[in-house]
Amino acid sequence: MSESSVTMANRFRGFVPVVIDVETGGFSAKTDALLEMALVLLEMTDDGIMQPVKTSTWQVDPFEGANIEDASLAVNGIKPYNPLRMARPEEDCLREMFGEIRKEMKLQKCKRAILVGHNASFDLGFIQAGAARCKIGNSPLHPFSTFDTVSLSGLIYGQTVLARACQAAGLGWNSDKAHGATYDTEQTAELFCEIVNSWAPHYLGAVSDE
Repeated sequence: MSESSVTMANRFRGFVPVVIDVETGGFSAKTDALLEMALVLLEMTDDGIMQPVKTSTWQVDPFEGANIEDASLAVNGIKPYNPLRMARPEEDCLREMFGEIRKEMKLQKCKRAILVGHNASFDLGFIQAGAARCKIGNSPLHPFSTFDTVSLSGLIYGQTVLARACQAAGLGWNSDKAHGATYDTEQTAELFCEIVNSWAPHYLGAVSDE
């Protein structure tokens, strides 16, 4: 394989990585509110280098009967019922996000998307619970596989906290912007790309020998 033939599809076995972060009203995906979601799409350059290309964010109305913990709001700073949030129904937000992911799958010629996240099972769990509540079938996301930057950054940098991992990778960190879905997702995307790109020479060398 030559460097010019590297694509998202052949780099990740037909999966397109999509970076997602959610902000919630607690830790239980089934009972606690999904309040904010952000999605970062990635692109692969001709020489096999990955980089973030687009960010989308959704403010989500708590579903009827949702539990919201004060401790969670103290961390993420969200005021769930503030009209200035311009929040929208959970179903509308999820369908719109899934639509963006499906367009990216088609663009990248991939058969499925795989969620990239920091503690990725948490984000995937809330997305899946929301889709189940809204009776949205055929999620574009792989149902259980993820790329978790906790494990990857722990292996490479010896750090598992997102802020420390980003700093160890030379990306910097703004504490004032932390715990918002947009900032956390964009930082996770930069971290994931840094890790993948650091291994690009090894990947390209391995496939060129096949």
